[in-house]
Amino acid sequence: MTKRLFDIISSGIGIILLSPFLSLLAIWIKLDSKGPVFYRQVRVGKNNKDFKIYKFRSMHMGSEHKGLITVGARDPRVTRSGYFIRKYKFDELPQLINVFLGDMSLVGPRPEVRKYVNLYTEYQLKVLSVKPGITDLASIKYHNENELLEKAADPDKMYVEVIMPDKLACNLEYIKKQSFLFDIKLAFLTLKKIILR
Repeated sequence: MTKRLFDIISSGIGIILLSPFLSLLAIWIKLDSKGPVFYRQVRVGKNNKDFKIYKFRSMHMGSEHKGLITVGARDPRVTRSGYFIRKYKFDELPQLINVFLGDMSLVGPRPEVRKYVNLYTEYQLKVLSVKPGITDLASIKYHNENELLEKAADPDKMYVEVIMPDKLACNLEYIKKQSFLFDIKLAFLTLKKIILR
């Protein structure tokens, strides 16, 4: 109850206080390339249930058909505004709506697409026992994931065989350590990573 109450209050305040900045980003995205301001993608949430995640659109329309993972700092699918908002994680800010609605929490395992969840082992599926979050241990550890994938001969294979299992291990560790204070710590560590980018 404490976690949910904190999520509602903090996401509500965040949406209100950030609304001028979010509006400016929305205008930039709209002027920069064709397509909607928001990108909604189906992700897998708590109890293995699908939900639609909100993000600022950072790629050209139809890019998801060319692969689900972003490779490198200069993926050609990414728009000019997208490079900036992805670098500082501003594309994730609309997920405050998901938090307010109850689909997500501020802190929790990052929600994955169904394609990759279908590859989870029975043990790894335990990450779906809690609400997904905007940030988590794995997000902090793999803040440079795009750069790592850029160096791989087969980015999808590297993600599935190396990065994803380690991220899931981080998520399972989070579930064991989960507490309100630990969530606060991870939130501050995330902000620190973003500021130092």
